[in-house]
Amino acid sequence: MKSMTGRSVVACAAILATAIGMASLNQASAQQKLKSYKSDTKEFWTNPPDDWFLGDETEAQKGLAPPSGPPTGASDAELAAMMKKIKLPAGFKIEVYASGVLAARQMAWGDKGTLFVGSFGLGNVYAITDKGGKKEVKTVLKGMKMPTGLAFQDGALYVIDINKLIKYENAEANLDKLGDGKVVYDDMPSFAAHGWKYLAPDKDGWFYVPFGPPFNIGIPPTSLSQIRRVDPKTGNAEIVALGVRNSVGGDVDPRTGKYWFTENARDWISDDMPSDKLNMISKLGEHFGYPHCHQGNMPDPKFAMGHKCSEFTPPVLNLGAHVAPLGMKFYTGSMFPAEYKNNIFIAEHGSWNRHKYQGARIKRVIAGPDGKNAKQEIFASGWIEGDQGYLGRPADIVLAKDGSLLIADDWAGAIYRISYAK
Repeated sequence: MKSMTGRSVVACAAILATAIGMASLNQASAQQKLKSYKSDTKEFWTNPPDDWFLGDETEAQKGLAPPSGPPTGASDAELAAMMKKIKLPAGFKIEVYASGVLAARQMAWGDKGTLFVGSFGLGNVYAITDKGGKKEVKTVLKGMKMPTGLAFQDGALYVIDINKLIKYENAEANLDKLGDGKVVYDDMPSFAAHGWKYLAPDKDGWFYVPFGPPFNIGIPPTSLSQIRRVDPKTGNAEIVALGVRNSVGGDVDPRTGKYWFTENARDWISDDMPSDKLNMISKLGEHFGYPHCHQGNMPDPKFAMGHKCSEFTPPVLNLGAHVAPLGMKFYTGSMFPAEYKNNIFIAEHGSWNRHKYQGARIKRVIAGPDGKNAKQEIFASGWIEGDQGYLGRPADIVLAKDGSLLIADDWAGAIYRISYAK
């Protein structure tokens, strides 16, 4: 599997498709445009329509569609009021780190303390710097397709934009003009449907990259529903996991070097099934069940196709139906109490495919290196009011040098800081 030459992985995907626009996330327009189609046909995944996330719903779920957040994010006054509503364990505090970071997704620290932030839908990448105690938010890249995922290593910023992994050398010294960058890996389909990606570096400087299928449920193209490990230095890649539906978050366990990742389960079965998951890759080439089996024990009503769930790798944890787990990090800092060491924090983005939303919170997972006997608890909550009232939607987590956690919120367009003091 080699980038730039051959395009072997993506050849069978039959390529160019209609990008999903932010307008298609508006419920009314999506319902007006919705036609009768089947999302398990080749014609669908070679050219997914703007409303590709609809069409498979049960009668009970008709009318559900992704909500649109405020286009200008939350105001400083709204954010201040929101902070008072967030519930945390004793001793923890949340505050606004930066506002005006519209559609904020994955975050990564530069070597000199710059916080880089990707975005969903807007095509922007931001750089946040500290100017005398005040955070300055600068848009350093514009006009990209969907630069949700990024990473920083060896002085370079890496941005993954649907079908290209781009390297920007010496990024912190060139925030006013990053230039065009260099494409270091491009063996990827160009459609946006489940094409937004996340970068998780390992100790060797490779990136774990998830590849989602362009539909809710169906037999995926052979280049998708997988996780690859990509070497940005050479453009080489390997497939490390199969049977993955939609992963937009992961991290390498500091204890073992194994990759753990969150996964969003299929839609349109019911409000309460199937569960989203936390997974761990124990060996190369494991299959995590999609589209045949969900939540480790639920055969798909249409696509089980004679498979038993026992054939596939079960999740470490079932996190709940439609909680939409995205970014996650192992806690390796020293600010929090000792019992938090090596725990996992997960940003749950929250439901849309459910009559009463759940998620929109930060989960804490306590698990040993083998993933057995894992436990979960709610760490931070309060971003939902009523049945479907979002105040914010956590999307990613990163550790600061002082051991605090930063949370990206793509609904409110803000970054939060969670700290601890006895």
